[in-house]
Amino acid sequence: MTGTAYRLTDNVQVDPVLVEIVEGYLASVEQEVETAIGRTSRSPMIRDAHDYRAGIHDRHLRKLTGRSYSALVHPVARDYPPETMKPGDVFFHNDVYLSEGGIGHLPDLCVTAPVFAKDHTGADTVVAFVQAFGHHDDIGGSVPGSMPSRATSVFEEGLMVPPIKLWDAGVPNEAALKIMTRNSRMPDSLAADLDAECAACLMGARRMAELFERYGKQAVEACFDTILDQTSETFRREVLSKIPAGSYVWEDYAEHDGVDEPQLHRQRVTLTKSEADGGKLTIDFTGTGPQAKGPINHAGDYADGVFLKKWLAPILRNLADTPERMAELDVNEGIVPLIDMRFPPPGTLLTPIFPAPTNARTFVILRMLGVLAGAVAKAVDGNMPADQETIRYTGVYGEDTSGQPYLMREVLGGGSGGRYYADGEDTIHVVPDSRNLPSEFSESRFPFVVERLGLALDSGGPGRHRGGLGYEKHIRMLRDAHFMSIADRSILSCWGLKGGKAGRPFQVTIDPGGPREREVDALADAEPVAAGEVIRIRTTGGGGWGDPLERPYDEVLRDISWRKVSVEGARRDYGVVIRGSADDPVVDSSASDTLRTQMREEQAEPSPFFDRGPGYAQLSGGAAAAEADWL
Repeated sequence: MTGTAYRLTDNVQVDPVLVEIVEGYLASVEQEVETAIGRTSRSPMIRDAHDYRAGIHDRHLRKLTGRSYSALVHPVARDYPPETMKPGDVFFHNDVYLSEGGIGHLPDLCVTAPVFAKDHTGADTVVAFVQAFGHHDDIGGSVPGSMPSRATSVFEEGLMVPPIKLWDAGVPNEAALKIMTRNSRMPDSLAADLDAECAACLMGARRMAELFERYGKQAVEACFDTILDQTSETFRREVLSKIPAGSYVWEDYAEHDGVDEPQLHRQRVTLTKSEADGGKLTIDFTGTGPQAKGPINHAGDYADGVFLKKWLAPILRNLADTPERMAELDVNEGIVPLIDMRFPPPGTLLTPIFPAPTNARTFVILRMLGVLAGAVAKAVDGNMPADQETIRYTGVYGEDTSGQPYLMREVLGGGSGGRYYADGEDTIHVVPDSRNLPSEFSESRFPFVVERLGLALDSGGPGRHRGGLGYEKHIRMLRDAHFMSIADRSILSCWGLKGGKAGRPFQVTIDPGGPREREVDALADAEPVAAGEVIRIRTTGGGGWGDPLERPYDEVLRDISWRKVSVEGARRDYGVVIRGSADDPVVDSSASDTLRTQMREEQAEPSPFFDRGPGYAQLSGGAAAAEADWL
């Protein structure tokens, strides 16, 4: 079941006021479920970093809410027909290859609760689903955190669970819970998180049942159809209409897979807009590179790519008339009929063959956001944001002062790309509402001190509109430990657009300035760190938009005063000469005019539409740009 061809009601008069009520009710239930999980879970990744999300789906598996992306109900309905479900049931799965593309790696655990309402005979029937999934600390596998950077099969990555009934009519399956917690290095946290998620989804199911009881099944389902129809029409009229008919090709790359030497792992998109079929988009992934030996693969070619359609569609919102309007546009199942997807044969980064490893699949699905953005940018003369890389997993593990094992995992964001109307945002996270771990909490729970948490100076890509800045975080270990990292963009930078320059890449340095200073690979499972040593993490800056030599002097001066651009960076990247003290900088306009004229003369050669930064030449054999980078 793809969920794309169903209408629940036809020829039913829909009250527009009731549609607004139902839409608001859905958003409220979704938020209530997420709030309940956050308040009752135990692991730092769920409770504090908020790396989880909820979703509400109708009985034909269509996602009704659009505040956040979520997994799919398809695998549950495939293995457990809705007519066999009972009130109080909760289903569980995390198996990447049996999730219909909705789960990307094994630490993402998914629970689903059916919603029931009485039919005309008085029997309970399934009318909707409430679902939650999130990243958990540990589900087994060869390394703490269940994300081995050098895995060559999914069997090294942790416990795989196909869809199972975890709660049967309100009774937990203790045997299944024992098996899962026994396979985890953090059994208490895992058990508490699962309990929180199941209870929250059951609560959400009760709230949804109240909606059906109050207004009736036919009226509520008519509202569901209307909500999705309105999304389809809004995107067709306000977003897709901005893309001229034609085909647009672009590609980008992951830089390493943890097993082979760094290389260009290609992800390619051909975006076609045809007016003949109502302005529908076709996204063709032909040309995407072969599946990697290491864990950067993503199993996307399931259920007609319905998960990827909803994952990629938020990029299209950037075509809305204003930033305010863009923020108003939700992505629900209504966008699915507007997009066709064509996948290459099995055996590519997007069509891996079991048991290919997938724990670092963020390198592919995050890059796909940028690849689609680049293809659209070609179509609309660059009126799209430059690139961003806003998620990577870092952490430390060892024994605490009481001799007990601990694991600290954190999702650190980065800067977003500059836009044609504004600078990029600093230190954003792609996961909605997620955040870095609070320093006070971390220091009270783990044997280290956070000595600095701030913006990484000069990390944003130079441009008329500068890229957002990444994090700079310094962690001083109080006991011997091991550092781990699952990150990309340590060689290849976030690309700049239409004259904008690439941002700074990801970097980890241990003992900076000390006798044992060393750089750590972005894919690391167990880098030793001695007590007293500092781990310095610098995350990626977003790409810049437009010629940095066009950035007004007062904006560069403001960046310097805000400690976002250094005096040296102002001269090097923007052609702005600064006089005076560090606390009272002043622009030397005459010297800056002269310097900018000289810099323009030196770059007189035509430049590509996209700037990938110096790391691309390192992996491409010396080429400064790819063929696809030119208009």
